[in-house]
Amino acid sequence: MSDVSIAGDPLAFPHLARTDLPGHPTTVAGYARLVREIAADRARWEPLVRYDALTRWYARLETGPGYEVWLLSWLPGQSSGFHDHGASSGVMTVVQGELVERSLTGAGEGVRTLRPGGRRVFSSGYLHEVVNGALEPAVSIHLYTPGLTEMNQYGAPAVPEHTTEQAAEQAAEQADAR
Repeated sequence: MSDVSIAGDPLAFPHLARTDLPGHPTTVAGYARLVREIAADRARWEPLVRYDALTRWYARLETGPGYEVWLLSWLPGQSSGFHDHGASSGVMTVVQGELVERSLTGAGEGVRTLRPGGRRVFSSGYLHEVVNGALEPAVSIHLYTPGLTEMNQYGAPAVPEHTTEQAAEQAAEQADAR
């Protein structure tokens, strides 16, 4: 006996042979593409943005097999602190404002400014801090694979010196523009 003779032809039942289901990403390129698509769809995430004066605000946007996507908002001065994501790898992008990432690797410390449109890809165990060192709120989208189950914190200064200098420079430029 075959499965078809026992259960019948699955193609005879359209709901069992759906082809309109979204393809879930399984590669770094697929995850990066998903983050880019979600970021471009402002109507999807913008109504969900909230700001909290005490901590970064976040909301889960999507889950799929082996991944989850989060929306985070950052008021000026808010920081993630130095942390890793345990066994999870990820992709992040800024969709509004500007964030500064400071990372620690075997090669030393790295600092980069993250602006809308750029993406960061990181592997499991990647140690970094993300901070809003600007004077305006920021919003970012993060994908973790597998889904985030741990975030290990490490003691270190929360705001890199150069971000406070940048904030002072921005304030001076805005004052000059008035």
